[in-house]
Amino acid sequence: MPATSQVYFFATCLIDLLYPQAGLAGMQLLRREGVEVIFPANQTCCGQPAFNSGYRDEALAVARAQLACFPRDIPVVVPSGSCGGMMRQHWPELFAGQPDEQAALDVAARTYELTEFLVDVLQIRLRDLGEPLAVAIHTSCSARREMGVADRIESLVAQLDKVEVLTQARKAECCGFGGTFAVKQADVSGAMVRDKTDALRATAAQCVISQDCGCLMNIGGAFEKQGDGLQTRHIAEFLWERTEGAAP
Repeated sequence: MPATSQVYFFATCLIDLLYPQAGLAGMQLLRREGVEVIFPANQTCCGQPAFNSGYRDEALAVARAQLACFPRDIPVVVPSGSCGGMMRQHWPELFAGQPDEQAALDVAARTYELTEFLVDVLQIRLRDLGEPLAVAIHTSCSARREMGVADRIESLVAQLDKVEVLTQARKAECCGFGGTFAVKQADVSGAMVRDKTDALRATAAQCVISQDCGCLMNIGGAFEKQGDGLQTRHIAEFLWERTEGAAP
């Protein structure tokens, strides 16, 4: 029996709009472990873009709309360290003094980033069905610093005996995305992603994997602009394909 029989799945805006296969793969991984996945149809955004831009009232309104999506006392699994970090670390600040503060605190306390949940709660065991492959891992700043789960993606990939992990020189550095930062500080962001793509390319990896679609969008977009065909993959989709032998 799994450690928990039911979870909510909070898919995030980027997965909903740009990376649906990553969300489907994340849910498939959970279901394969015997977990019932509840996907609230009314979910939208965690409020992070407005929050990071200083629009606290607007961020509160967006975040508040999510509380009704997760009423039951079961885990909320988020396939993003960034959105997970917003909900776990910043919702308590955002809702402080509000009538629904306790509801927000309750959701924050049961929010898990996907790789964290797979490793720490489900203690998943994986069997690699793929061909030999060399990969590089990029861990988002939020997963590393806010959620403290940087090593979970590595422990999952370590279970795949035909996958070789090549370490990039700028492993702990930001890719330069940072949501609205990439828009407001485009030149700085562009320099940062050039450093990151140079470091990833230097590993000679065949694929770059991460648990955050914002990073994948930034890094993958930079590779494309640079004329590089290096693949990028969300960890959920990567794991599902390696262990199920097919796309979700």
